[in-house]
Amino acid sequence: MSSPTDVGPVGLDDYRESLGIDAPDDPVHAALADDLRAACDGAVRFDEYTQILYATDGSVYQARPAGVVFPTDAGDVRAAMSVAADHGAPVLPRGAGSSLAGQSVGPGCVVLDCSRHMDAILDVDPDAERATVQPGVVQDDLDARLAEHGLKFAPDPASSNRATVGGGIGNNSTGAHSVRYGITDAYVESCEAVLADGTRIRAREVVLDGPEWEAIVARDDREARVYRTVRGLVEDNAEEIDARYPELKRSVSGYNLHKCVYENDAGERCLNLAKLFVGAEGTLGVVVEATLSLVSVPEETALGLYCFSDLVEAMAAVPDALDLDPSAVELMDEAVFRLARESSEYAAYAEPIPADAAAALMVEFDSEGHDDLEAAVADAAVEFVDSGAAFDALGAHDDAEQARLWKLRKAAIPLLMSMEGDPKPYPFIEDASVPPEELAEYVQGFMGVLEAHDTSAAYFAHAGSGTLHIRPVLNLKDDEGIQKMQSIAEDVTSLVLDHRGSFSGEHGDGLARTQFNPKLYGPELWTAFKELKTAFDPDWRLNPGKVVFRESPADVGPDADRGVGADMREHLRYGPAYASLEPSTEQEFSEEGGFSHLVELCNGCGTCRQTDSDVMCPSYRGMDEEIATTRGRANMLRAAISGELPPEEIFTERFQREVLDLCLGCKGCQSDCPTGVDLAKLKAEVKHRYHEREGAGLRERLFAEADRLLRVGSALAPVSNWLANAPGTGLIAEKVAGVARERDLPEFADQSFASWFGSRGGPRIAPEDAVDRVVLVPDTFTNYVYPETGRAAVAVLEAAGVRVAVPDLAPSGRAAYSEGFLDLARERAEANVGALAPRVREGWSVCYVEPSDAAMTRDEYLDLIDDPDADRLARNAYGVCEYLDRESALDRLDFEAPDDRLAYHGHCNQKALGTDGHAAEVLRRAGYEVEAVDSGCCGMAGSFGYRAEHYDLSQSIAGLLGDQLRDADADAVVAPGASCRTQLADRRPAHPIERLATALDR
Repeated sequence: MSSPTDVGPVGLDDYRESLGIDAPDDPVHAALADDLRAACDGAVRFDEYTQILYATDGSVYQARPAGVVFPTDAGDVRAAMSVAADHGAPVLPRGAGSSLAGQSVGPGCVVLDCSRHMDAILDVDPDAERATVQPGVVQDDLDARLAEHGLKFAPDPASSNRATVGGGIGNNSTGAHSVRYGITDAYVESCEAVLADGTRIRAREVVLDGPEWEAIVARDDREARVYRTVRGLVEDNAEEIDARYPELKRSVSGYNLHKCVYENDAGERCLNLAKLFVGAEGTLGVVVEATLSLVSVPEETALGLYCFSDLVEAMAAVPDALDLDPSAVELMDEAVFRLARESSEYAAYAEPIPADAAAALMVEFDSEGHDDLEAAVADAAVEFVDSGAAFDALGAHDDAEQARLWKLRKAAIPLLMSMEGDPKPYPFIEDASVPPEELAEYVQGFMGVLEAHDTSAAYFAHAGSGTLHIRPVLNLKDDEGIQKMQSIAEDVTSLVLDHRGSFSGEHGDGLARTQFNPKLYGPELWTAFKELKTAFDPDWRLNPGKVVFRESPADVGPDADRGVGADMREHLRYGPAYASLEPSTEQEFSEEGGFSHLVELCNGCGTCRQTDSDVMCPSYRGMDEEIATTRGRANMLRAAISGELPPEEIFTERFQREVLDLCLGCKGCQSDCPTGVDLAKLKAEVKHRYHEREGAGLRERLFAEADRLLRVGSALAPVSNWLANAPGTGLIAEKVAGVARERDLPEFADQSFASWFGSRGGPRIAPEDAVDRVVLVPDTFTNYVYPETGRAAVAVLEAAGVRVAVPDLAPSGRAAYSEGFLDLARERAEANVGALAPRVREGWSVCYVEPSDAAMTRDEYLDLIDDPDADRLARNAYGVCEYLDRESALDRLDFEAPDDRLAYHGHCNQKALGTDGHAAEVLRRAGYEVEAVDSGCCGMAGSFGYRAEHYDLSQSIAGLLGDQLRDADADAVVAPGASCRTQLADRRPAHPIERLATALDR
């Protein structure tokens, strides 16, 4: 059996090949695809699924590309650009696709996805505070590498855990700390870029009229023409540049003509094309390498949260906040707080905030600006509460407290997009920036615009730099909502101009705001922008329609229609013509607004591409493929229910294997996805329909009936164990049932847990002596494979004076549910609810050793059956460690724990329901030293890891977990999930309850 650490990312092409999946190119672009494959080392995909996956980003827009190239290096980028030029095809560079204005989607484009291979940190020079990176590196990964030197890359967008540095360069990104650090263009010293014709240039600081300048402009090539054009445009439009560009910390619309020519520290006048590539949204060239300047990480920070009963009063306090030398000044309004309180993941973070807070300023202070952080927070409270309009103040000084507030702030966008119904707070004018001292007046004017258009909005974000993310609530599925969007944008641009502001202070132009650049910059600079674009890209093939556009085909350059016009109402993901099917379902979807609404809750923010924390999405972490994200699967399902794919496509084997089967059903998206797109639930529903229509294979039926198989195996042990390990058994299992030959089959116990409990005479605690009563459910794996965990649970519960009963129950239905047999899962849910209901009504609690069965009872049962007894059971069902923690049972126990350091790996389903912390807590209370690892899925996920075609992916995911456990530097690993312990068998992990029992024994 191979070690998990030996398996790297599993590519989609290899997965397709192993299953014989045919993914034909779109015939319209087949010749282009063939030529790209011949020229590039990286994968080239022009099939319909890939087009759908890359048709959207984090914005309201959708436009199918021709296909996608995954370049392995700068040579691949040049080759792809040259081939695209030969075919006259537009090109669009893309990172994580988290853009909010539609920068990373474009009709008919060749998308260059630089996030998969071009993600190296090439060099770090801590003494010079400089790093050189490829464009696909995720910003948090870069900062993790820099942390050992006490450095970081200053811009910090909320999407930094998945957004790439290249995307940040393209959009001139910033973040909450722009008050202190400014925006990306201040930190890009130089870059390597490939132009539309394949020319590769090194953009760096060049002293005007110096020897290097003269050598460049003396040539007759594209680079020389670019340099001459840029200098001429800056010098010829100097007065307009001074007059038109707003004097703000954040202004990222248009091209950076105001920053590319400057005087350096030596007093020399210089031109640096790197400043133009920043914020150009890939319209001038594709950045393949960048050298960045870095800043030091403050040793300490502290946060103050100052609550106001009126939004405008909060805005009026921003200038006073800036006088206190903060490192960040952020705003959240009552809409964010309300949605957070309604969210299972964020409710705890919003709990300290007063219910009557209409808005709150979150002000951060750091040790580079203040010697006494407690005093800084307190002084701000005096300023805002004692002497100002705020009515309450909260302080956060330790890292955990601050992280909770920052997590709430960063979740504002996706939380708002989780709003029920079709009207949602959409991004299209959310990045307007004005001088901070004019914020209050600007917000009042904005409120007037909203009132005139009979709508409302949410307000949040970077108040300290004058940038508010204001999102009007609109229904973009009807024509009235779309026209209202256009009208609001017109009014707000006028309002922004009145306040000497910028229409975009963070997320750029894209498809949402490009049309307004002529209005914002005036005719002279607008003409200069187009001349600049033509100098770099004469045929206007690079990300056309972004930043600049042509008024007519003959406006600039050749007589092509590429890049003509810019209308924010075009290429919308939804629109008057959009319609979706609402299928009849086996599960209850009313809380989500229906099956289709749950699918459409995916706003494309890309949180499922994060890899540094939480659970979601394990298959992406093991594949680095868009189709393996929650976003990718949601986009494919949306295409299926909206008719973008043929109606029958969802029932094809390809859709099942490539879209749904790569979902592990870990339920991580239920909690980690900020809008709550529960893919495990959607997958189970669609798989059920597929089985009804196409039938089910032997393997699916065997896995759905795992309880029967394991019961027989236990009854026949030890003979069954000998057969399982006999030579050739693995090969037979793979050939007959599709079980990976590399997998060891479970070792069956010759006495089940339930049988053991019965043989000992049942409960040991008499009814009159019991302090509580617990039904301990004999789940499938505890019963037949790991009975020692059940025995340990009995020992601990009885030592705490609990009367324990172990009934004869049907399987929980988890296995059937995971395989999409919802009728069988419902049958078992009804049987168990019926059997347990009398006990629950009598006051018994119900405990589970296996987390997935506890989650099934508390979550899926409620979707499968409408029964008050099911609700009552869910409220009284616990994981065994959760019960011990919640019911104070540990207070009645004496422990003498071994001097062991334990690494605790929680189960995915527990994390989804927010119950994963109890096991680590009870182990600590028993005397163990415990590190709760912020780990993802183990990669086993019940039957997923046993499937032959999933083995490599399962091992790839497990390798990531193995790395995390090694970093924990513990003596032993504990994990409550049977699947997790199977996957981590080489580490001999114990269930937490076994460790508690050991401590009791001592």
